[in-house]
Amino acid sequence: MLHCPRKIMRKVVYSGIVLVTGLAPALAVDPTGDWKVADGVANIRVAQCNGSMWGAVAWEQTPGGRDIHNPDVSKQNRPSLGMPILIDMKKKPGTDAWEGQVYNAKDGQFYSSTIKPVDADHLEIQGCVLGFLCGGETWTRVAPPIPSSPANSMAKGGPTTPSAAPKAAAAKPAAAPKTTGSVNPAAKGQKQATAQPADQVGDICLLPDIAGFSH
Repeated sequence: MLHCPRKIMRKVVYSGIVLVTGLAPALAVDPTGDWKVADGVANIRVAQCNGSMWGAVAWEQTPGGRDIHNPDVSKQNRPSLGMPILIDMKKKPGTDAWEGQVYNAKDGQFYSSTIKPVDADHLEIQGCVLGFLCGGETWTRVAPPIPSSPANSMAKGGPTTPSAAPKAAAAKPAAAPKTTGSVNPAAKGQKQATAQPADQVGDICLLPDIAGFSH
């Protein structure tokens, strides 16, 4: 009988641990990084620029694409590489989802859109026309989350990353500016023949179509 109180206490403590663990919210999945679209023809780089999520084409299966379906004739010759796809997406309060617009290069139209990470490796995107005719697809992660860039850190309202700026300043003058959006940079001393293709987009927060809008 002397051992019963101890057993009871152990059960109470254990039950409390289980209860607290069960109530603890799951860690939010970071939607930034590079994502391959459902049909595999492009990768979209998602980054936080001045508090909003933006996405731009970071890789295309067929190089040299143009925005030929854009109703604005002056933009029909702009390269699809680096073109904004997810536009100024804002966090929905109380959820792990962002709302904004998506640009569909196949018809040159903008649609109301929501992105939501399904898990660490999958991003669900949905778009609707005037609140109906909704459709969606799931993108697959191909590169890890992107830390906030120096440009974004200095933007009003953007998150601060004090350690980011010194890293950018330390880059060699002869080399291209280092950006947080780079994908799979070649290791030091690695032969060029075995290195990943050069990143032609870099930090999407610095792209003119995004920087002019978000900063």
